[in-house]
Amino acid sequence: MNALKIYTYANCDTCRKAVKWLRAHGLAFDERPIRETPPSLTELKTMLAAQGGELRRLFNTSGKDYREQKLGEKLPALSPAAALGLLAGNGNLVKRPFLLGAGVALTGFDEPAWSVALSKE
Repeated sequence: MNALKIYTYANCDTCRKAVKWLRAHGLAFDERPIRETPPSLTELKTMLAAQGGELRRLFNTSGKDYREQKLGEKLPALSPAAALGLLAGNGNLVKRPFLLGAGVALTGFDEPAWSVALSKE
């Protein structure tokens, strides 16, 4: 079985709910701290494809780092490579939880969406 990989932030209630949900459903996963080890460029590209190429969906738009860097204004002008480089270099910018697995790529925790996406695991 291909285990899931989930990037979380310890002080994030949504991340804790997602991990609790995975455990309750008996799904194996590898948890990584998103601030210390942000997703790789390859993982970010996989997520971007799963999000229909919408870069904004990969960003933690309510985060302090996002606001301080005024990325809401800058994002539309950034190339995908530049945007993914920012995300790979700063886990605070990445929308969390960030879940990847065989055929699964999800950001944020939406229980109904996770149930559908992970029912085939």
